[in-house]
Amino acid sequence: MPTPPPITCFVMSGGIGSRLWPLSREDNPKQFHDLAGNGSMLMSTVRRGLDRTAGASSVYLIGSERHAGRVQEQLSALDLKGGQAIFEPVGRNTAAAVALAAQVTLEQRGDGLCLVMPSDHVIETTAQFWQTVEEGVPAAEIGQVVVFGIRPTAPETGFGYIEVGEGSDGAVRAVRRFVEKPDEATARTYLDAGNFFWNAGIFLFRASVMHEAFQKHRPSIWEGVERALHGRCEEDGAIFLPESLYETLENDSIDYAVMERFDRISLVEAGFRWNDLGSWSALLDVAATDDRGNVVSGDVLAIDCDHCYLRSHGRLVSAVGLKDTAVIATSDAIFVAPVAKSQNVKNVVSELERSGRLEARFTPSPDKVIEAGAHRQRAWQWLFGEALPLWCEKGVDRIHGGFHESLTFAGEPTGADRRMRTMARQTYAFCVASDESWDGPARDLIDHGLSFMKNGRTDRGGWSAVLSPKGEVIDPTEDFYDTAFVLFALAHAHRCGHPDALELGNETFHFLENHLEDTSLRGFLEAPGGKRVRRSNPHMHMLEALLAWHQATGDRTYLRQASRIVDLFRSAFFDTESWTLGEYFDDDWRPAEGEDGQWTEPGHHFEWAWLLIGFADASGQNDLREIARRLYATGTAYGLNRWTGLAYNAVSRRGLPLDRNSRAWPQTEIIKAAIALDHAGGPDMRPEVEERVARLFRWHLDPAPNGMWIDLVGEKGAVATQDVPASIFYHLISALMLYLGSNARSGP
Repeated sequence: MPTPPPITCFVMSGGIGSRLWPLSREDNPKQFHDLAGNGSMLMSTVRRGLDRTAGASSVYLIGSERHAGRVQEQLSALDLKGGQAIFEPVGRNTAAAVALAAQVTLEQRGDGLCLVMPSDHVIETTAQFWQTVEEGVPAAEIGQVVVFGIRPTAPETGFGYIEVGEGSDGAVRAVRRFVEKPDEATARTYLDAGNFFWNAGIFLFRASVMHEAFQKHRPSIWEGVERALHGRCEEDGAIFLPESLYETLENDSIDYAVMERFDRISLVEAGFRWNDLGSWSALLDVAATDDRGNVVSGDVLAIDCDHCYLRSHGRLVSAVGLKDTAVIATSDAIFVAPVAKSQNVKNVVSELERSGRLEARFTPSPDKVIEAGAHRQRAWQWLFGEALPLWCEKGVDRIHGGFHESLTFAGEPTGADRRMRTMARQTYAFCVASDESWDGPARDLIDHGLSFMKNGRTDRGGWSAVLSPKGEVIDPTEDFYDTAFVLFALAHAHRCGHPDALELGNETFHFLENHLEDTSLRGFLEAPGGKRVRRSNPHMHMLEALLAWHQATGDRTYLRQASRIVDLFRSAFFDTESWTLGEYFDDDWRPAEGEDGQWTEPGHHFEWAWLLIGFADASGQNDLREIARRLYATGTAYGLNRWTGLAYNAVSRRGLPLDRNSRAWPQTEIIKAAIALDHAGGPDMRPEVEERVARLFRWHLDPAPNGMWIDLVGEKGAVATQDVPASIFYHLISALMLYLGSNARSGP
């Protein structure tokens, strides 16, 4: 008897399982959960693929790149028998995955048999599974695409169906057509007809046959996958596909793209028990029940309940007198529905996504200590793999010069006028990239930014506040806040070796001393003439600029100038009784009248804390470290939203929220402050640092398109903005570079 041919198995693990929300989410889909008591569904599927007894088998896994670390950690304990993980940078549905499976097989194993199967189905038992597959091998060997059908037991509306031809019998039957999910009445007719099967989504085929099918019915997908596979890179034994090529593929299912059109398809009826766990009601069929038919998982108290699915993660759920009901509770969401309608949770997810609620996508961070540096790989990838490439291309105006003030989430410039502070901040960002030996055009972009900024120079050496996209002056105000950022950018440009930066810096300092310095030697004016409410914020950024100049030159003159700002902080900005930092003042540096005098910003508490520790390190004024701790303590005690854990935009001196929204930049400043305090001695702040980095990614970075950010998050976590302001990149790059530490470019 001839030896059965080897089979190369491909496990598809790219879905998000939204019908099992709130447990299954984009960052933690159902295949990673143990829902049937046999370990994670993903690992159960991989092991099933390896346990063939009639012949040789190997396993490849096709999954999402965002789950790469988690997948590789799980696979490391298994011998894939020559297989490996393949990671898609973006999801492109099952047609691309099947084409990828066929091409990898042709490339690495010749024209062999492929078995493609989902990672998130429950199949009992492995022996019966392989017995069914072996029945389809002869048909696949002679050029058929073999699918596997489940004989329906109910008029299920959540599954696709396959109709076989009349009079078909035996193990292999000719397929007449594929049918999408029907309504209940239609499903009943299928059940009565007897020649309709549920589509298990498992395919067995020879690689060259699938090539033929794609070339005939959807060649563009095959060719696109081919280009992406050719451009792959391999790391740690896994294949990573290039996003620039893969994201251009059509997003289509294998059923629509090929199966409904191909004329050589056969069906084998499954001899194994199968459940795709496509709804909470499905779990009642596979999980252990009590004597009243309930599935109870987690901290649940059920009294007089029948045929219910009750699951809790992190909180007590108590239920009395429920029948045929699903209740699923996580730390941030609860879903309740009749068991028969539980699959309609997808409508809830759609509504959450429409309204920008992140509960649709992200799992709450567990309350546990995370190892130091746990987010280094993600931070490094975001900075060097996503943000810098995006902003050096989409964020740069190659026609008129300078940088775009903001982008849409589609990556298009909004056409907003250019603030001098934003031009300076973007120039600074590319200076930092240059310091880290980024392989992009950092030095060209530094010159590009400074050249555009010079359009706003005034006759007396100041800098205009706002320019048009073409570089024309719109607001000629020589603003102190903008001047601080110009000096900050020039310090970093000088450090990078820009030939004009030192001279421009000296001329700007001359303007500062002659036109913005308060004649009473108590800080600086908001603008020449001084006819505005005075603020602590521009002084904070001037302190930042002076520290940058001291670091770039070693000249202690800048420290002496900085000490005057620190003295003003001690005498006016910081209230020693409430440990709060004021924002608005009158000409005598007394708190402004009304709400302005009560206004404090947690983000500035954190930013001052970081800067004061930096000044203490340079000057030896060590008591500032204690003040920095007090600023941090006040900011975290009164300034954090207890729903999201993010810093509010503003609170009163009594700790009451004044602006309940959360911008991205305060979340970066709390990271910097925590890192600085950790280095200053005292309590170990590393768990706090990791928690803050995690929240920045969860709420502001991961929900946005690659390299972008959600600038404004509402009180309950909803996205509250449509544009991406370039000015925030300064905050993000400074915080994440500080988190990555020295030699950040060398990688995680």
